[in-house]
Amino acid sequence: MDVFKFKSVDLQSAKNQLNHKTNGLSSSTLVLRRGQAFQILVSFDGRAFDPRKDKLVFQVVLGPLSVELPVSGTGLPSSGSGLPASGTGLPSSGSGLPASGTGLPSSGTGLPSSGSGLPVSGTGQPSKTQWSATLEKGVPNPNSPRTISVSVLSTPSASVGVYTLSLRVENRTSVKTHSLGQFTLLCNPWCQGDSVFLSSEELRDEYVRSDIGLLFKGTSSNYVSRPWSFEQYEKGILDICMKLLQLSPQYLTDKRKDLLNRSNPVYIGRVISAMVNSQDDRGVLMGNWSGEYNGGINPSTWSGSADILRKWSESQFRPVKYGQCWVFAAVMCTVMRALGIPTRAVTNFSSAHDTNGNMVIEEYYSELGKKLSLSKDSIWNFHVWVESWMKRPDLGQEYDGWQVLDPTPQEPSAGMYRCGPAALKAILDRKVEAQYDVPFVYAEVNADVRTMIVRDGEVLSSETDTKRVGALICTKRPGSMQMLNITSKYKIETVERKPAPAANAFGETSRVIPKDVVVSLSLLKTPVVGENILFNVTITNNESTHKELKAHVNAQNKEYNSNPTDTFWEAHNDLKLAPNETHTFKHEISSSDYASKELREDYLVNLAVVIEDVETQKRTLASQEFNIISPTLTIQIANENSVVVNTQQVATVTFTSPFAVPVNGELTVMGSGLLEEKVQIRLTLKPGEAMKRPVQFTPKMTGSKMLQASLVLTNLASVLHGFKTINVKQA
Repeated sequence: MDVFKFKSVDLQSAKNQLNHKTNGLSSSTLVLRRGQAFQILVSFDGRAFDPRKDKLVFQVVLGPLSVELPVSGTGLPSSGSGLPASGTGLPSSGSGLPASGTGLPSSGTGLPSSGSGLPVSGTGQPSKTQWSATLEKGVPNPNSPRTISVSVLSTPSASVGVYTLSLRVENRTSVKTHSLGQFTLLCNPWCQGDSVFLSSEELRDEYVRSDIGLLFKGTSSNYVSRPWSFEQYEKGILDICMKLLQLSPQYLTDKRKDLLNRSNPVYIGRVISAMVNSQDDRGVLMGNWSGEYNGGINPSTWSGSADILRKWSESQFRPVKYGQCWVFAAVMCTVMRALGIPTRAVTNFSSAHDTNGNMVIEEYYSELGKKLSLSKDSIWNFHVWVESWMKRPDLGQEYDGWQVLDPTPQEPSAGMYRCGPAALKAILDRKVEAQYDVPFVYAEVNADVRTMIVRDGEVLSSETDTKRVGALICTKRPGSMQMLNITSKYKIETVERKPAPAANAFGETSRVIPKDVVVSLSLLKTPVVGENILFNVTITNNESTHKELKAHVNAQNKEYNSNPTDTFWEAHNDLKLAPNETHTFKHEISSSDYASKELREDYLVNLAVVIEDVETQKRTLASQEFNIISPTLTIQIANENSVVVNTQQVATVTFTSPFAVPVNGELTVMGSGLLEEKVQIRLTLKPGEAMKRPVQFTPKMTGSKMLQASLVLTNLASVLHGFKTINVKQA
């Protein structure tokens, strides 16, 4: 019985994905990490495999690229053993971008010369610099002589993508090729040769495997923690993430060049940064900061990435409406973690958007304290981007590590709306020549703020603040649901620098006028949605003469990324101050004055006071921007220390209405790996009424998971949030 014929293949998906730490990722293919071997079983009919008579050649294909891996049971193949000519195999490093720092050749394709062969061994060590296929020791197994086990190894810098695997069986009587299936190859932060290698297991768990996060919003003095489910393990999400690469302009323009470049996470980061927004491609999200969200979803109501990515896929890749900075960043965090690149969401409070690159943000106020829209520059109360961990061989080893990537469409970078990767070390050292977009990010965290009071084109007073921008830069602390302050990674805290004079919008050079009168604003309590705002205005006369003064107080609603809208509240007072006297006015703004008709997650207020010296006509300004926080929902878990996988549990969402009026809305409870479907409940609450809603859930995955609840109030146009982390144990 001399017939030797292919019968079947077992890709050993469960075993390989567990070894590659891709278990839980949902894909139609086997999911692997580069630079790490995977084992497959091949079964034959007829006689057992005989390396003297039979030749097995695995072919790995990625688009127009391919490589052949002959399998031998006796050692290395001879030169020219069935290998394709140079230029058709899979490379070890990208073209058009520097090699990924793994010590691999930096030639255009990283391929061996024509006919030189790929290293293959029967029982020895496989090559670490080229793809290889190796017979496992003891193969064939005497107990299963018609089944062989082969170990296939990719390089640590292989291109990320969806590969096709086939097997060619050659002997004296026939040559036949058999399709074995597909596998998705990801970056590997567990592999020292990979340019995304991260040495800490705790950080790998946090920045690659974890699917729960916190996004920080509000203001630096009163920030709020916003739960977010990254949901990279949800059904079909990995396949959708791979679609971002396949639909990029780079891939559609030149597939071969794009696939070669996908070995480099620097390149991948730039592609994904552009593809998460839809400004100049078939990207995922359309931005909207207008306050009008007809025909789409209010950005404040998103709680996780899966709904957004699925909506994009199901609509034939039309942009999802709508996103704002934290949504763009959270979706990019999901995609990068799914691709195996360690990534975290970062918030910069008081983030400068410097449109002209002069490192100065100009703000203008009227003499009555109203903030004016006279500048193209702006300061966002907060801005969220991501950092990804990777080597930077194009810049040098000192710039390895965290890199800023920003998918929110603000300014074009090399003709596309994207930003980064900008090395944190380059930002810290102000290496503005370092790729990519370091000057823009540096200004976001370091720009000066020049504030002027103007009247009829004349600057009445001016002063410059060198510390306000980048007041707090933070991310989620690994292993906890607390905030981690990383401001010192971006900027060196020094004594206040003396600002250089600069021309304002009226072509004048601003002067700092000494203060004869000092004014300050102070909130008496943390503002909460539905409650009145209480604050003091304190005025001090520093001169030795009496002062006759006018105080103009102005309050405006604002979006987090723009100048305020019209005044919704104002107060005007006359007062006389004796030499060195201090006087305090107490003010109260009714909640009905600041309430918005549009649904808001964050109410932001710009409060300003201008003190006018009647005799000298000098003006002094004090201003403060603050957020009005929403009450939080509470989630309690029955027997929370004994939650086990595949066992039904009960959570209870509780809330007592602090509002003076009845409220109605929809409660939504969700949790990746905990709930198959969202739980949605309509409800109405009277003032002071307590709510208790039990929710049953069955965990499907072990580890740290998050159950989150949101309550969208329709009559108060507000969104309330709550979350609970749960440690799911093995049964």
